[in-house]
Amino acid sequence: MTDDDRTEFDRIRTACATVAGRAGHVTIDLDALDRLAGTIAPEEPPLLPEERPAGDEEAMAMEVLAWNAVNFGSGWFPVLRKREGLSGARSLAESLADHVAEHGPPTAEWLCGVDVATCAAIFGQPHPGPVDDLLELFARAWHDLGALLAEHHGGSAAALVRSAEGSADRLVTTLGSMPLAADVARYGEEGDELEVPFYKRAQITVSHLVRAFGGEGLGRFEDADRLTAFADNLVPHVLRMAGVLVYDDDLAGRIERGELLEPGSAEEVEIRACAVHAVELLAHRTGATPAAIDHQLWQRGQDPAIKAVPRHRCRCSWY
Repeated sequence: MTDDDRTEFDRIRTACATVAGRAGHVTIDLDALDRLAGTIAPEEPPLLPEERPAGDEEAMAMEVLAWNAVNFGSGWFPVLRKREGLSGARSLAESLADHVAEHGPPTAEWLCGVDVATCAAIFGQPHPGPVDDLLELFARAWHDLGALLAEHHGGSAAALVRSAEGSADRLVTTLGSMPLAADVARYGEEGDELEVPFYKRAQITVSHLVRAFGGEGLGRFEDADRLTAFADNLVPHVLRMAGVLVYDDDLAGRIERGELLEPGSAEEVEIRACAVHAVELLAHRTGATPAAIDHQLWQRGQDPAIKAVPRHRCRCSWY
């Protein structure tokens, strides 16, 4: 296989396995991984209520694309105004779902013109307030999506999805071309740097489409089983709580103290890459797809006991 023949998923897997082999701050405990494998179910858990789009295929596709364009911000969640009983991610998702239920799905024109004040109103945040810089990123992400739809797909979310012709790899590449979704890190010393793609939000968009459409129509992708884990900060934390990921003392201490990690730093890349690789190992042991495992681990991460332990935080547009 030449490099031109490799898919984005091949590149993600290879890079993350390489990082896991070189990592100096994070290790994978294979005994703990084997124990965790015994708890993994073969199927994916159902979508949460706020993740279920409604309407015709255009409305559903637009809601999925619009949500995943802003499905990040975990570095701000400690200061985000949350809904009662919900995490930061679920608060944002439910807020957007409520907005769509009242006003209908966004249009490409609306996405291109949205501003910070509108984002603050939709997501229930004070403005001016402590997450204004996050809301600015949300507005930029929606501008990018609106421009992609308007300039190349006649303003249609369904047309964008159809343009991938049933290829998850192709749709990930298209979505990952947007500046705030171009989730690729550099790892290693100068002169020996490794490019490490993750494309968390682009990949989870495809997975969301598959689940929302039941694997049919706009949710049918011949290579959906090739999606990797969606490297964020919660799935690695669940893996750590299960003893699978082990952090060195310095990194563990920084996380415990609530220090923000620098996006693209060695520690941050190792956490995400080792999580992706650990999920690959779980997939080999269980037969479940990496996406199914990721969704199970993410939902386990909603357990208050797991949330009570600090996890790594990083302010970026990737997760």
